[in-house]
Amino acid sequence: MALGGSEVEILKPRCDKREYRRIVLPNCLEVLLISDPETDKAAASMNVSVGSFSDPDGLEGLAHFLEHMLFYASEKYPVEDSYSKYITEHGGSTNAYTTSEHTNFHFDVNADCFEEALDRFAQFFISPLMSPDATLREIKAVDSENQKNLLSDGWRLSQLQKHLSSKNHPYHKFSTGNWNTLEVIPKSNGLDTRLELLKFYEENYSANLMHLVVYGREDLDAIQSLVERNFSNIRNIGRSSIHFPGQPCSSEHLQILVKAVRIKQGHVLRVIWPITPSIQNYKEGWALSLEAGEGDWNFDYSFFSVVIELTDKGHEHLEDIVGLLFRYISLLQNSGVNKWIFDELAAISETKFHYQDKFSPSHYVVNIASNMQIFPPEDWLVASSLPSKFVPSAIQKILDELTPENIRIFWESKTFEEHTDSVEPWYGTPYSVEKVASSTIKQWITKAPNVNLQLPKPNIFIPSDLAIKNVQEKVKFPVLLRKSHCSRLWYKPDTMFSAPKAYIRIDFNCPQSNLSPEAEHMMPKLLVFIMQYATRVIVLGYNDKMRILLETIVGRIEQFEVKPDRFSVIKESVIKEYQNFKFQQPYKQALYHCSLLLEDHTWPWSDKLEVLPHLEANHLAQFSAIMLEKTFLEFYIAGNIEPNEADSIVQHIEDILFKSTHPKCKPLFPSQHLTNRIIKLERGLCFYYPIEVLNEKDENSALVHYIQVHQDDIKLNVKLQLFALIAKQAAFHQLRSIEQLGYITALVQRNDSGVRGVQIIIQSTIKDPAYLDARVNAFLEMFESKLYEMTNEEYKSNVNALIDMKLEKHKNLREESAFYWREIVDGTLKFDRRESEVAALRELSKEELLDFFSTYVKVDAPQRKTLSVQVYGGLHTAEYKKVVQEADTPKVCQIKDVFSFRRSRPLYGSFKGGLGHMKL
Repeated sequence: MALGGSEVEILKPRCDKREYRRIVLPNCLEVLLISDPETDKAAASMNVSVGSFSDPDGLEGLAHFLEHMLFYASEKYPVEDSYSKYITEHGGSTNAYTTSEHTNFHFDVNADCFEEALDRFAQFFISPLMSPDATLREIKAVDSENQKNLLSDGWRLSQLQKHLSSKNHPYHKFSTGNWNTLEVIPKSNGLDTRLELLKFYEENYSANLMHLVVYGREDLDAIQSLVERNFSNIRNIGRSSIHFPGQPCSSEHLQILVKAVRIKQGHVLRVIWPITPSIQNYKEGWALSLEAGEGDWNFDYSFFSVVIELTDKGHEHLEDIVGLLFRYISLLQNSGVNKWIFDELAAISETKFHYQDKFSPSHYVVNIASNMQIFPPEDWLVASSLPSKFVPSAIQKILDELTPENIRIFWESKTFEEHTDSVEPWYGTPYSVEKVASSTIKQWITKAPNVNLQLPKPNIFIPSDLAIKNVQEKVKFPVLLRKSHCSRLWYKPDTMFSAPKAYIRIDFNCPQSNLSPEAEHMMPKLLVFIMQYATRVIVLGYNDKMRILLETIVGRIEQFEVKPDRFSVIKESVIKEYQNFKFQQPYKQALYHCSLLLEDHTWPWSDKLEVLPHLEANHLAQFSAIMLEKTFLEFYIAGNIEPNEADSIVQHIEDILFKSTHPKCKPLFPSQHLTNRIIKLERGLCFYYPIEVLNEKDENSALVHYIQVHQDDIKLNVKLQLFALIAKQAAFHQLRSIEQLGYITALVQRNDSGVRGVQIIIQSTIKDPAYLDARVNAFLEMFESKLYEMTNEEYKSNVNALIDMKLEKHKNLREESAFYWREIVDGTLKFDRRESEVAALRELSKEELLDFFSTYVKVDAPQRKTLSVQVYGGLHTAEYKKVVQEADTPKVCQIKDVFSFRRSRPLYGSFKGGLGHMKL
């Protein structure tokens, strides 16, 4: 029985039809109930006001480790991993995260499975089991998670900022945890990590420190009954709110210039000031605009940062850049607080709040649960997104804190290698610190270049007409509204969302863009950066003023000219982007190599990087004219736009590009239309491609074990999808939780231009890729017996879960448009795909699924087509040298050269023919 809680009117968007209710259970758990009769997914999020700041000394990462452990089992549901298995097999997903002062747990699930899912979730906070065996295994998982972050500049520089703060403040701590902090050091100090874990849980996980959001299809009374039944047994030990007063930075940590060595190419300047947290004045002034620069914060401290990515030339002018930054701050201070800017921001914020898209219930409940500790109930939904009072003094106060006396400058670059004198202990980042007096910065301000700095101009694209247009014909799927030799227009009016928004996409299909490494990617990429649009244009937002924006963009395409100084800056940026490719996570490198092997006409990043330095501004000017000379435009227009308006937009763009006095574009010949062709692997043969990780310092290895099944076919699609649904959590549990091969472990479907399959991805420092590959096959052999042991009831439950997932309605215009656009770009045009696949699922028998597995997936199945991409990390160099010397066998073939392999293989046909040949 809930204690209730005073009736509070929770401010919600004007278009929001959901119902909300705040209750407080007798154990002081504060809950927000959300009823949405239209939802297909139910969700819940529990936010616990305890995080890494509460880690005991010598047990860094304990709060994060506890977050991991609560997923394992409970007294009521003691079978390990049964919670995650239930959620996954009923169309849902589950996750958690730990911050400095909060730990958030959340899930979503098919709406008709919510009651049991919620009961299983509640056990996290009532009676979790943390067995000694699971504890040791999960320490390895936390260590693997930390291993993947060690060469990430984001993680490294965040920890360096914490390292250069007061050791007496918890901001200074390392929060992730690793094998040393959770196993080696505690053991050397006579501590049992599992006992410390239980103690931490008992002392901190109290109902009065928790906030719960529950989102369901039922009415509020039914949801309240569900919550009372499941969450009233959470202990309330009366734990007082955990507070961490004081400032992370004392005077010794201010007026400093820190030079830090980056992993990636490029130079980054971060100028940071400790400021008064804007949360203290969240209804005043520019709280919203300042949050864009406000980083780590709580009620007592906050940091405001300006981050600038520098060119090589800019890297040589740090003093000038910092000086100009302070000049701009001075301009803001001296201009006074402009009410028109506040009013503009407030108008944008109000429109955004009241006409916000629906998004996934899981994300929604997480956002609200994290707000509940911070804001009063009436503002749980709006948080700080609606600044309601114009208080110039509050804005001025923050501007006055951005001073030379209060500054922390972090300057990051690889050029500082061997020019530093210290090393950050957790990530090994080399750095050096020097003091920068305020008088020195004032000199920089004085000598900075004389640049005409200005306040922003009024925004002409703010919508004013938010009326919903009355579409006469309520079409369910996109229709081909217009077709010419220059373009095609797919049109889909909004029949679902009743929002004053539109989605417009234009793809420029240019055959000249795909003839060489220079043409295929580099020239279009340089065009993208310089013109700030691509060989595709996507405009999404309020339909009012959208046409003005679109015509502005197309006008710039038509009038495009290359400015040499701008070209040089962008060329440098693109070169660094490709140089930094080698610092991607190894599993991402494996996925890249997999795509390179499977996609017929793609060029490797190394070829692109080789040609880039030789490209000049005149090359781009020549290419831009050639590239657009022959093109075909594919339009998709959806949302709050009438058909005649959509037709008019396309006609206008055709007139500009194809029918002016000196037209920029000409139509394609039928033979010039582009298609994506996919390599067909060989039945009964396993190809494997061993390659070394691109960054020799990266100790992580990775595997992508890909099983190619078929080209788009409704019946085969649903068999593959059902197998993936059933196998997903089983693979994760066996390969990650039990065998602890690596933190990143996933079984997912793959779709390459309509060619479908399944892939298992693992990243590991523990074992080399050949071993991982063997364990994947071992898992599939083990899973075969589980599949055959599946009862008819379990089979039907899985089928129904997949049907529910397919019948889930699109939540917003962006999501709907992405679904239909995939059909258009692949050429499949099965706009009724979900309905067709649901019908096929209803007819699918268990025997057919077993036959599918035996034919396409089972190890040594006659029609199994496999590609194993194996990226060998720094710890497995010896294994790589051994594997590349291995001879082929009748069923196993090593790929030694990507392009020889591609040339030797047949291709799947493309669904996308030329103009007039596309299936309509």
